[in-house]
This record gives sequence, structure tokens and C-alpha cells, in this order.
Amino acid sequence: MSEIEYEPDHVKHSIGGRGGHIFRRAFHMGMAAVPWVYYVHGEEIADIFSASPLQFVAFFGLIAVVVESLRIRFGIVIVGQREYERQQISALAWGTISISLAIVALAPWEGTGDTHAGWLTIPLILCLTFGDPAMGEGRRMGLDNRSVYAIGTVICGLIWLLCGYFFGTPYWMALLMGPLTMVAELPKLKWIDDNATMVLIPLAAVLLIAPFL
Repeated sequence: MSEIEYEPDHVKHSIGGRGGHIFRRAFHMGMAAVPWVYYVHGEEIADIFSASPLQFVAFFGLIAVVVESLRIRFGIVIVGQREYERQQISALAWGTISISLAIVALAPWEGTGDTHAGWLTIPLILCLTFGDPAMGEGRRMGLDNRSVYAIGTVICGLIWLLCGYFFGTPYWMALLMGPLTMVAELPKLKWIDDNATMVLIPLAAVLLIAPFL
């Protein structure tokens, strides 16, 4: 029996096998750099295109929609993607679009270039980039559902607490957003990836809370 037969399904079905899976995870966690790029260097990058940082993010999200439409139209998959993504919106696209939506939607409560910029958006993004891979790897290791849920809740809760320390996010939000983000990862829907639900469901809660903060 070949070694690949021992691989978990999500590894076997990744384009590129184990290497593709590792690339997928690395790229996923690499999206944690998005807040740093936007809130620290957003102005200078947007100036290159004669736009505001918010316009640049919105434009980037629109480009992601167009590129993903073309990818699906021609049935293209790249290393790290899974075969089923050939005919539907990929996890990468969902993540890109969801992060763009979060930045744009929360812009009225945030700014750029100051200590507290991103106090609501940053924890949303970091929960996706670190919470989702941690839960996925927990499943890959054969942990039971309760343990996987605990891992997701603790990691997401800690992210919100750390953002409270560094960016002024209310500490009490960790008690709500940790479990909520974990729950948002659970639905296994055919056309919507958890890269979308882990941002958009908590984003909806934050939008309802933000006017009272």
C-alpha cells in the first residue's frame, strides 16, 4: 500500500499532496500580514494608485471576484487547492473577499496610522488565519470534536484578548467572539467555505455591537 493512502482526505485531495497542503496552510497563515500592510503601509501603497486605502481594499476585493470567476470558468486549480474547488469558489477567494468586506464594513469605526487602528478588524482576520488552521490540524491529528472545538475557542479568545492589550479592543469581547468564531467554522456548506463563515458571521455580530462601543 502506498504512503499516500495513509494521508487524511483533505491532504490527499490537495493539489500537490502533502506539499500542497503545507503550502495551503502557510498561505492561509500568511494572510495575517494583511492588517499590518493595510494599517501600517496602506496610505503609501494606495498613493501609488492615486486611491485611498479603503478604495484600494475594495478594488482588491472586486479583482478577487473577477479573477475567481475566470478561474472557475476555465476550471483552473493551483497548488494547495482541492479538486472540488475547480468548479466552485475556492477557500482562497472566500478568504480574500471576506477580509476585504471586513475592512470596508468596519472602516467607520476604525482609522489608519494610529495605535488603535484595526481594533475590531485585526482580531477578526487573525482568528481566521490562525484559528482555522489550528482546528484543521487538530482534526488531522485525530482529535475528537470536543477537543477541536476547545482549541478553536481558546485560540480565538486569546487573539481577542491580545488585541485588547495591543489595540484597545474591549476585553469582554473575547468571551463572546472566541466561541462565536469557533461555531462559525462548523457549518459544512457546499458552496460557502469556512474561510467566509469564520469572518462574515463574527463580522455581523461586531457590526451590531460597534455602535455601542
